[in-house]
Amino acid sequence: MSATAQFVTFRLGQEQFAVPIGAVQEVVRLPDVTPVPQAPWFVEGVINLRGRIIPVMDLGKRFRLADRPRTRKTRILIVEADGRLVGLIVDAVSAVVRLPAGAIEPPPPMVSGIGVDYITGVGKLGDQLVVLLDLAQVLHAEDLRRAEALGLGAEGGRADAPPAPAAA
Repeated sequence: MSATAQFVTFRLGQEQFAVPIGAVQEVVRLPDVTPVPQAPWFVEGVINLRGRIIPVMDLGKRFRLADRPRTRKTRILIVEADGRLVGLIVDAVSAVVRLPAGAIEPPPPMVSGIGVDYITGVGKLGDQLVVLLDLAQVLHAEDLRRAEALGLGAEGGRADAPPAPAAA
């Protein structure tokens, strides 16, 4: 019998993604997010989650995906990375799934417009493919430090500008 792993699956646009269930602390509805000056362009701001201030990033922006409207299904995955809690805005949370090791393939060179640095593999779930994310890379240590430092009083705009659209 092969080993299985559990993942929380979610949607960004039309694509399905997943993170290991052990990294997910909880899933919350999208509350008001307080913008913070000098935040990286993909960081929406911070939320107050039962007295804890949690930085929140838009995962679609992090992956440079096209803007997507927020809906009633939009959620924040509260994940732990490197001992820190971070909120990830996703379009919808789908399910908790079990994937046997044999159903996970290594990442191809480019998946869903994101580079292989962010993914650990592609899971086969029935007739669907699910991109398995590497949270350590998605939430790179430097990004975590910058997000954690939010709200320390710097005035001004965003610390980084979003990438310029590709030239036609």
